[in-house]
Amino acid sequence: MSTTLAKYYAQLGDAVEDIYLEPDMDEDIDDMSIHLGNLLSGHTVLELGCGTGYWTEVVAESATSVLALDINANLVDIARERGMPADKVAFRVADALDLPEDIGKFSAVLVSFLWSHLTKGEQEKLLATLKKRLGKDVLLVILDESFVEGFSETTARTDAEGTTWEIQTLDGERFELPKSYPSDSALRKRIGNVGKEIKIERVEFFWILTCRLK
Repeated sequence: MSTTLAKYYAQLGDAVEDIYLEPDMDEDIDDMSIHLGNLLSGHTVLELGCGTGYWTEVVAESATSVLALDINANLVDIARERGMPADKVAFRVADALDLPEDIGKFSAVLVSFLWSHLTKGEQEKLLATLKKRLGKDVLLVILDESFVEGFSETTARTDAEGTTWEIQTLDGERFELPKSYPSDSALRKRIGNVGKEIKIERVEFFWILTCRLK
């Protein structure tokens, strides 16, 4: 993952959850929480990009166990402070694109609001890593943001690789970050090389993709 992206979210800290205070999101958050809980019920889950643990807490209610990773130690510390049961939920500082050798085995992997912040090349690397390290028939769940007119940031540029970028300003510092809002067809094309039984569902503010790794 890019150091710029990691630095931005490290500086953002617990303010990363401010987006969920938007009243118009309430219904979508409830819908996605229920759906995510149903999808991952009874699974041993690896969560990539857990941030402050907002969605980890949702998943932990129905999953058998969760190992939640994030590249930023300060965000992992915030997540730990939520007080989820230690015998069920563990946290670890790690890069989703460079998984530790001793990561273990899982029946499902959740990529939560990370996919849209990866470049095209990083997306390919992530998928190849998951296929190699987690194995066949593992459930892949990707949860991310939809573009909402008047709410979402507009893209600033598109590079030669096809990655779209946005500009964010935080504490007077300017950050250029990868940010994509993929269509269903683009997702199917991107995931199809490593996934089967692809399903995509959308609400106004979010989309969720599920598949089984080939």
